[in-house]
Amino acid sequence: MHAFSISDCIRFGWETFKKRPGILIGAFLLCAIIPSIPSLLFPMPEAPAGAPQPPPSNVELIAMLVSAVLGVFVALGVTTFALRAHDDISTVTIGDLWNPQPFWRFFGAQLLTTIIILIGMLLFIVPGIIAAAGLMFTLFMVVDRGAGPINALKDSWQVTKGHKWQLFLLGLVLLGLNFLGALALLIGLLVTVPITWLAMTHAYRTLSAQAAA
Repeated sequence: MHAFSISDCIRFGWETFKKRPGILIGAFLLCAIIPSIPSLLFPMPEAPAGAPQPPPSNVELIAMLVSAVLGVFVALGVTTFALRAHDDISTVTIGDLWNPQPFWRFFGAQLLTTIIILIGMLLFIVPGIIAAAGLMFTLFMVVDRGAGPINALKDSWQVTKGHKWQLFLLGLVLLGLNFLGALALLIGLLVTVPITWLAMTHAYRTLSAQAAA
């Protein structure tokens, strides 16, 4: 069993990406496009110069709601896809992005995680950082273990015990990696985002194995 390290996570992401870049880039592009479809079909009207932005119409509100729902489905799909790509990149397919069964558990866990982190950020930032690191694997718990929202929060907190600042640093490294990808005319994100998925999943698998040992 390997000890958790930031460099190992990044290396795993890169080495796995090189094995099947096409499927990973395709999955990223699909996930980037899907949530934006409603806003493309029903764009918000631009206000004349100097005039206030008019309130959204009912159709536009519905489009925004659909985009939000699609965003949850995409996050669920990415989590599922990343787990399967990590475990066996040779067999993962685009179809693995579709996993609607745990939608409500996933949405509940995502909502609770967001609320807790926001409250932590309001309490002088540091508690929010600790919460974000400690709850980093909540959504993995829902998909991988079938946990409900509360148990997923507890399990993530337990698995990350003793590694929260290391996970925070991993998040900063991956953020910097994606920033560099964005600087490369955004084309670099086609590589850095899939690497981020795989690196985070590798951190989850490694720490889960350590916690179970």
